[in-house]
Amino acid sequence: MKALAKLIHQTPASYLPTVFPAHYYGMPNGKIYLVFSRFYEMAFGQSGLEFVFAEHNDFSFDYDNNKILNKENDTHKVPVFVEDVDRPGTKIRILSVNRSLNSYGEAQIFLNGEAQKMKQYT
Repeated sequence: MKALAKLIHQTPASYLPTVFPAHYYGMPNGKIYLVFSRFYEMAFGQSGLEFVFAEHNDFSFDYDNNKILNKENDTHKVPVFVEDVDRPGTKIRILSVNRSLNSYGEAQIFLNGEAQKMKQYT
């Protein structure tokens, strides 16, 4: 399977509500998705790890030209620096939370499957 979700940025420390890395992907539909993991409480004194898949609401992605665009300045299509996707007050919309994944590699495979579905409809 060809990788369609393009890794555009990863950060070991993020402004997101997690102590784990965050990965940002450019998707075929022009959106930027992010993946991060966080702890959740399974039972008293027991925790697990869940992976959060979210859509970035501040930026879009020019998939063909590999450029990140600021949605606020959408009419001018001005590219921004990749580091700008991770900033305080980032607006995201959580799409799904998956507790069956064990690694960022598995999360990337899952996200690539979603990108394959997007590509079929574009």
